[in-house]
Amino acid sequence: MIKPIVLPGNGSTCEFPGASLRYFESFFSKKETNRYFKQLKDETLWQQDSITVYGKKYSQPRLTALYANNSLPYSYSGITMHPHRITPLLFEIQNRVQSIINIEFTTVLLNLYRNGKDSNGWHADNEKELGENPAIASVSFGAERFFHLKHKNQKELRLKIPLTSGSLLLMEGETQTHWLHQVAKTSKLVGPRINLTFRKII
Repeated sequence: MIKPIVLPGNGSTCEFPGASLRYFESFFSKKETNRYFKQLKDETLWQQDSITVYGKKYSQPRLTALYANNSLPYSYSGITMHPHRITPLLFEIQNRVQSIINIEFTTVLLNLYRNGKDSNGWHADNEKELGENPAIASVSFGAERFFHLKHKNQKELRLKIPLTSGSLLLMEGETQTHWLHQVAKTSKLVGPRINLTFRKII
């Protein structure tokens, strides 16, 4: 069993082999978190795309949406998403994130995990349109879910991070080159969680 890793919640950089992580446990206040969650859940143009696995089509086990300050599409797992224009609310959240990282993000991919059955399989955010060693900023609102990481080559290297509501996790350096991550299904009764992953498409 993989034990949860408790990262310093003050944004200190934690170095793992081939990975650089920063975690802010309470990046947003409780009041902000509650407001953002409700507005995002109600106002986001959610969609449910199909993915093809071994020749069969399945509905993704979560809802997604893509917003950007440009019209550039984003492709992953055989899906191409075309962005909606970024909203004032998303722009507000993005500016807060950018205040502590020297990157101007262009795009945000939103995920709505409706319950414990919704998930996101093992993957790396290493699509060519993200460039080399992309920085990914992950913001969480709603129910706490475990965020799993595993090294691509050293199978014994695994991390399990509980992401709390209002938190910010930054994946920087060569993390996407050497590590995979996922949000696994859980049999526990958990409420909905909204995850925003900010990225820069070049």
